[in-house]
Amino acid sequence: MSNHPEALVQKLSKLAYDLRLDVIRMVYTAGSGHIGGSMSAAEIVTALMFHHLRIDPKQPNWPDRDRFLLSKGHAAPVLYAALAHLGFFSIEELETLRRLDSRLQGHPDRLRTPGVEMTSGFLGHGIAIGVGLALAARLDGARWKVCVLVGDGEIQAGVIWEGAMAAAKFKLGNLTTIVDYNHMQLDGPVDEIMPVEPLGDKWRSFGWRVREINGHNMRQILEALDEADQVQDRPSVILAHTTKGKGVSFMEGEHRWHSRAPTKDEYSRAVSELEWKRDNA
Repeated sequence: MSNHPEALVQKLSKLAYDLRLDVIRMVYTAGSGHIGGSMSAAEIVTALMFHHLRIDPKQPNWPDRDRFLLSKGHAAPVLYAALAHLGFFSIEELETLRRLDSRLQGHPDRLRTPGVEMTSGFLGHGIAIGVGLALAARLDGARWKVCVLVGDGEIQAGVIWEGAMAAAKFKLGNLTTIVDYNHMQLDGPVDEIMPVEPLGDKWRSFGWRVREINGHNMRQILEALDEADQVQDRPSVILAHTTKGKGVSFMEGEHRWHSRAPTKDEYSRAVSELEWKRDNA
C-alpha cells in the first residue's frame, strides 16, 4: 500500500509535463538536442529530484546531499529543466542550451553546472562512478544515497556490467540504478540492434535486487524508490518501462526523435499537446 497522497502524485505528474514542455522549448530554440530520451525519463527525473532525493539548491555542494548521476548524459535537457525549476539557476537560462559558453551544454558538465553530479555523455560509466561514490559514503559513515539513471541502449556497454559486479561484491545497499527502458536507441529498436533481454534475470544473476515498473506511473516510481531504500544488503535496480518521446503523439516510439529539433509546426503541435496533457493529468 502506497503512503504517498494522491495530491502529491498528481502534482509530480503535472510537473513532469512542465519539464517536457521545457525540453521541447530548449531543443527548438537551440536547433539541436535530444528530445526522445529526455521525454521518456521525465517522470523518473521528477520523482527523484522533486521528492525522493535530499538536495538543496541553495547549497549545491552540501556534503550530506544525495547524489543523482545522469549516466545517459544526452538526456541533459530534462535534467536542466528540473534543476531550473528547483532553483539551481533561473528558468530563463534554459534558453541558452548548447550556446557557446553556456553552462548548459549538450551533455552535463559537473564543473560548470550547479546541481550536476557527473560529467556524462560518454555512455556506460554512471554505475561505476556510482559505486565509487557509494563506497565513499560508507567509508565516511554518511547516510546519503546514490541514484543512477541509465538508458537501455547504454546498457549494451560492457563497462555497465563491470560496475554492476562491483556494486554487488561490495553489497552497496545505498546504490540504486534506474533503467529508462524505452526500447529505442539512436538507430532503431534495442531488441534489433543488440538485444538486452532477459534483462531482469541478468541483473538478478549479478546479485541485484530487481523491480519492474511502468516508468510513466508516478505512484509506481515513488513506491519502487522507497522499496529500494529499504534494501541494505545489495544494490537495487528499477527497470522502468517507458516510451521514447512520451507525451507527444508523433514522437512516441520513434527513434528518429532520439536527436532532432522540431520544425516550427512540429513545435507548435507538441506544445499544444503537452499543455493539454499536463492540464488533464
